[in-house]
Order: sequence, then C-alpha cells, then structure tokens
Amino acid sequence: MSRWTLRTRLTVLYGVLFFLAGAVLLGLTYLLVQASLESQLSGSLDARAAALRAQGVPDGVLEQARRDQEALRDAALGSLLTQGGLALVGVGAAAAGLGWLVAGRALRPLHRITETAQRIAASSGRGLHERLALAGPRDEVRRLGDSFDAMLEQLDRSFDGQRRFVANASHELRTPLALNRALVELAVTRPEASADLRQLGTSLLEVNERHERLIDGLLTLADSENAVTTRSHVDLADVAARVASASMRRSLAPAPTSGDPVLIERLAQNLVDNAVRYNVPPGWVSVRTAVEGANAVLTVENTGPVVAAYEVESLFQPFRQLGDRRAGPDRGFGLGLSIVRAIAQAHGGTATATPRDDGGLIVKVSLPVGE
Repeated sequence: MSRWTLRTRLTVLYGVLFFLAGAVLLGLTYLLVQASLESQLSGSLDARAAALRAQGVPDGVLEQARRDQEALRDAALGSLLTQGGLALVGVGAAAAGLGWLVAGRALRPLHRITETAQRIAASSGRGLHERLALAGPRDEVRRLGDSFDAMLEQLDRSFDGQRRFVANASHELRTPLALNRALVELAVTRPEASADLRQLGTSLLEVNERHERLIDGLLTLADSENAVTTRSHVDLADVAARVASASMRRSLAPAPTSGDPVLIERLAQNLVDNAVRYNVPPGWVSVRTAVEGANAVLTVENTGPVVAAYEVESLFQPFRQLGDRRAGPDRGFGLGLSIVRAIAQAHGGTATATPRDDGGLIVKVSLPVGE
C-alpha cells in the first residue's frame, strides 16, 4: 500500500469508511426489523391461537401455523439482509468512483505544484519566473500555493541578482585589464626598454591574458544561464569541423539543431580544448556528431588520466577540476564543462560525461533536433 498514490489511498479510505458505515447501518436495521417482527408475530399468534382454541381447532394445526409464521419472518429477514447487502455493494462501488473523482479534484492543485517544481528542476532554475497563482478560497492548499509562489519569487530575485552581479563585475573588470594590456605593450615596445623589462612585460601580458580569458568565461557562463529566445539553424557537424583539427579522429554526420550559433560554437570549442588539455601522449581525441532519436548529438572523447565515476559530476561545477581540486594557475579555470552544460541547458539539451575504463572521458551533448 505504500506504493499507492495519494489519490488511490484516499479513494480506498473513502470506500472502506462507506462500507463500514453501510454495514453498521444494515446491521442495526436488521436487528430493529427482527425485533419488530418478533413482537408483532408473537402478539398476532397468541390472539389467533386463543380464537382457534375456542373454535375447537387441534393444537397441531396451531403449531403448524406458528411454524409458518416464523418461516415467513425468517424469509423476510433473509431477504432484507441479502437485498441490503447487494444494495450496499452497488452504492459502495458508486461511492468509491465518486471518491476517486473528488480526490482527483481535491489533489489537482498539488499536481500543479508538483509539475511546476519538476519543470523548474528540469530547467536548472531557469523557470523560476513561473508562478502558480492558485484561485479559489484561501484554504490549506491555497496557502501552500501562495507560499510556494513566495519562495519562487525570492529564489528568482536571488538567482537574477547573482547573474547580474557576475555579468556587471566581468564587464567592469574588462576595462582595467584592457588598459593594463595596452600600457604593458607600450612599455615593452619602446626602443630603450631593457631585456629585463621586456621579460617582465611578457610575463605581465601572460597574466593579463589569463585574467581576460577568465572574465570572458564568466561572461559566457552568465549569458548562457538564460534560456535562448532567438534561434537559428545550426549543424553540429559544421561547428565541429571548424573547431576540431585534422589530426583528430572525426566522424561528422549531419546533426541539425537550432539555437545561438556563437554559444554553440563556444560549447564545441570548450569540449575540444578540454579534451586536448587533459590528453596524454600518445593519446588521441575523437569528435563525433550524429542524430540519435529526437536529439542532435556531439560527442568528444579523449584518452587521459583515469577518472573515478563519482568525480565526473564535479567536473561540471565552476572552478572545479579532476580530483575535487581547485583550478590552479597552470591548469585552466575549471569553467570549460560548466559553460558547456549551461549552454546545453539554455538550448533545452543536456551535457553528460562518462569515464573511459583505460583513462579519459566521453563527453556527450544532446540538443533537440532542428529543421
């Protein structure tokens, strides 16, 4: 019974309670009718027996009349029990059906809350703008729906504020980084610049470039957190052909989808860059595109260090890399797969990774097929 739905349990509860109440009512009716018949038949038999004896009727005839009256009483009581039981079963079945309908109607707001929560969970927080806005009297279910809407409002403001902060901070940091780069380039290109100054300038330019790439990654991640509204035709095979080098293993079958071409190209570029960065010689990188069911699929596979299955999901978290270690200055930022998943989800798709037994990863991005 623990696997039954709440609607089923409520219907069974309604039915059982109805049958119990009906059985009690039928039993009481039976006892009352039995007592009434016995009282009436007893008085009637006594009066008739006195009258018949006065007329000289033998006692055997009187006894037979008594037995006939008792048989008639028993038949009436049996008929009452049988017909009442059948009526109880019929009305109970009708009551159970009515209980099923009533339970479904009463649970409809809860189903709506569940469906909304599932849509928001499937969209990774992009559906926080949805509201239930339940109508009707302010009963317990209405208060639950209003509380759910208030929670969504708070979460929506929090997520939106976080995205705006990342985007604004990234934009604000771009200007001083660009200015720093210009000043360092100017300093190292002067004819009187010493060798030490040029070496220092080169190191500063590398640090500055790294910071610019970090800012670019944060901006891309913030932009990809929003659902794509303007879409155009994109073939994953064409995108993969642009980002994958000729030295890689390529199997590029047509895989049409729709979305933002810039974001999808960034997705493919990140996958290929990650596969190359964590490859180990004499390894290889494989890039494949195909249509699988209702999805256009891009798969990037590489050789590399062995990855434990429990570590795979952490690779999609920002600033996290293999072994649950923080990203370091010589190991990238740990934003690559985070951006890949964010872009895939913004297009209504998924991004998953599977470790290879002999080392490396198989990263698979599935996007809805487009025309």
